[in-house]
Amino acid sequence: MTEQQPHRFERGTDGPKVIVAGLDGSDSSMRGAAYAAGLARRQNAMLALVYVQPVITPGAALGVPVGDTTSEVAEALVSEIRKAAERFRDAWDVRWEFHTFRGDPYNGLVTAADELKADAVVVGASESAGHRFIGSVAVRLVKAGRWPVTVVP
Repeated sequence: MTEQQPHRFERGTDGPKVIVAGLDGSDSSMRGAAYAAGLARRQNAMLALVYVQPVITPGAALGVPVGDTTSEVAEALVSEIRKAAERFRDAWDVRWEFHTFRGDPYNGLVTAADELKADAVVVGASESAGHRFIGSVAVRLVKAGRWPVTVVP
């Protein structure tokens, strides 16, 4: 007679509880956040909006200060999100949080998804032609195979 194993909790079996959406200010990332907000609303999940602040950019290599610039981008994103949430507060009852992480977009989103215990990740499709050669963040997240990933055009 075999001994019964106690039931183990399996993340994601009852629908996502935390949905991470990557934001960088691009049109596709904003569409991705809107899609993630709808998904979070329908699933009664927490929407974690994540902006990854770059550690170094080409401007920094040329001596241009970027620390304040990336903070300004994060503040502008929060302001835009708050305004949208205020406009749609009666139609959209979504619990959301805004987080910033530092690093490159891929590793920042991986860290965010791990730390926030994400059940799903939503990102906008890359708008950069250079990603055909080095791979987009979305493709890298899908290949990681750690969460369901939705790529919004």
